Amino acid sequence: MVDFQLDEEQEALRVTVRDFAREQVAPVIAEHYEHKTFPYEVIRQMGKMGLFGLPFPEESGGMGGDYFALCIALEELARVDSSVAVTLEAAVSLGAMPIHRFGTPEQKEQWLPRLCSGEALAAFGLTEPGTGSDAAGTQTRAVFDEATDEWVINGSKAFITNSGTDITCLVTVMAVTGTNPDGSKELSTIIVPSGTPGFTVAPGYSKVGWCASDTHELSFDDVRVPAANLLGERGRGFAQFLRILDEGRIAIAALSVGLAQGCVDESVRYAQQREAFGRPIGNYQAIQFMIADMEMRAHIARVGYYDAAARMLAGQDFKRYAAIAKLNASNAAMENSRWATQVHGGYGFMNESAVGRFYRDAKILEVGEGTSEVQRMLIARGLGL
Repeated sequence: MVDFQLDEEQEALRVTVRDFAREQVAPVIAEHYEHKTFPYEVIRQMGKMGLFGLPFPEESGGMGGDYFALCIALEELARVDSSVAVTLEAAVSLGAMPIHRFGTPEQKEQWLPRLCSGEALAAFGLTEPGTGSDAAGTQTRAVFDEATDEWVINGSKAFITNSGTDITCLVTVMAVTGTNPDGSKELSTIIVPSGTPGFTVAPGYSKVGWCASDTHELSFDDVRVPAANLLGERGRGFAQFLRILDEGRIAIAALSVGLAQGCVDESVRYAQQREAFGRPIGNYQAIQFMIADMEMRAHIARVGYYDAAARMLAGQDFKRYAAIAKLNASNAAMENSRWATQVHGGYGFMNESAVGRFYRDAKILEVGEGTSEVQRMLIARGLGL
């Protein structure tokens, strides 16, 4: 029998993160968002709760949970704020997960305990100024210097989350390391610790949304790291990152559902309090229908990411279902933020309102970790087209 109900342990996690988001994140996030500051105090609390270690084994310093547990936490955080949610998502599914999946025992021992505790963050260096969806177009290069047993990296990366905080410890960089027999680029991934000479983090971007998260352009000018910093097999970097992105799409779908559900939460609350023509606006059918459609979108999107996560954890082919979940959930987030702003009227257009932030945060969900167009390509390929 198909069961989309959370078990007792999962429900306890959901409630714990929900309460944390409402009691600790909600009161402070508007100020961080307005001033574009990183919420270090919130991140420290999340680390103490074990959220950064949710899907990792206990021997690595994690909580011994699974990827679905991470998704539950992301949804509940994003119901209140997406900047905090994406900080967790990028730190776990993009930052620490490549080391967990492909790292050597020595790399795992060196990096994972700090990453699982939230004391340090890692970033995922894929996107470049001239390459987004076309990851195979990577221009950053790494040349192996046999004399010093080091990789020498030159190039740049763009829009990299968690790459410039005071607690960022590394960036995993995809670079061209040679040429394959068929003439295509040989792509490998290499760990670059923060503070390595020649590794420069540009000032943070001025963004439309996710204003309390950390995003930078990175440059590498003759950056030298030991040969032991190669992550996984040489020439397998592209395949590794594709696996990480497939998983990450489920996480972004969960985050999108959280934003979509947050729009419902805020709209129901406002519709019960705001009066027009002598009655709460929630008594009017026009408002009721708007909110009913929002709840429908959030519910269907949640079922989609639950299904994709279940397939992944069962060891089944989940690529197409992850793309479906991400595409549908990001659409739901964008639509719900639009209608939540409509329900709130002029107040919804104010940046200090939750739905104002939701509206600004929603658009990037249709772009990050694969645009909506890329998701449609993946779905079509999965159907044999």
